Amino acid sequence: MSMTQILKNIKSKPYFSSNDFVLYLGDSIEYLNQLPENSVDMIFADPPYNLSNGGFSLHAGKRVPVNKGDWDKSKGFQNDYEFHLTWLRACYRVLKPDGTIWVSGTYHSIYQCGSAMQQIGFHILNDISWFKPNASPNLSCRFFTASHETLIWARKDKKGKHYFDYKLMKEGDWKEDFIKKPNLQMRSVWSIYPPKTYEKVHGKHPTQKPLELLRRCILASTKDGDIIIDPFTGSSTTGISSKIIGKRKFVGFDLEKKFLDVSIKRYKDLLK
Repeated sequence: MSMTQILKNIKSKPYFSSNDFVLYLGDSIEYLNQLPENSVDMIFADPPYNLSNGGFSLHAGKRVPVNKGDWDKSKGFQNDYEFHLTWLRACYRVLKPDGTIWVSGTYHSIYQCGSAMQQIGFHILNDISWFKPNASPNLSCRFFTASHETLIWARKDKKGKHYFDYKLMKEGDWKEDFIKKPNLQMRSVWSIYPPKTYEKVHGKHPTQKPLELLRRCILASTKDGDIIIDPFTGSSTTGISSKIIGKRKFVGFDLEKKFLDVSIKRYKDLLK
């Protein structure tokens, strides 16, 4: 099924569209519910972490608020969990039986996501620790410095046969990652620096992921021609990485127009 066929049931017009990169403004759950079942090869999701609580963190040597917007505020444990169940069920429906999903988060959200995934029926393949070598120190000095995020990688069907490029992960060039040793199996701890300056020249998302992180996820779990969806696309690092790799199709959804505008600038920059 082509991307055109998959998107033809969506009633709204795309916010932006090219032959391999399509963005929609609005609620991803509503859009996902309009897509055909079993039509998507890979999903990368970076849902709200629900950590905007009036606190402070350290960024570039400065004390900054952790508040990211109303979309990141917790609505209470049960409501937050129901939200994760709802969007994950929508993802489960559209994912192909042999397709896989990546879900990223911190301890504020990832355990709820993992529990919801198992409740729905996803089969968890790995949990990846993304280690940040230059993490900001803890301001209160009462906790360990948070220096990693967790990614859950799962397939839809426990009996399915997911795609995994084992050879590339083992033998590829991953020189930025000091943990990965040449010609040895890739481990589940990845050392990758947060987004570099050039990745944010058109603006940045408060939870923006580095291109290198998404490059690894996409190369590990997709083939040429595969369709990738990001239900919380933000500044579309998933889509930009997909475009850089090439021969993939990307669809992203987001509630914030300003971040889709950043996505479009990033995409057009690649075409120069």
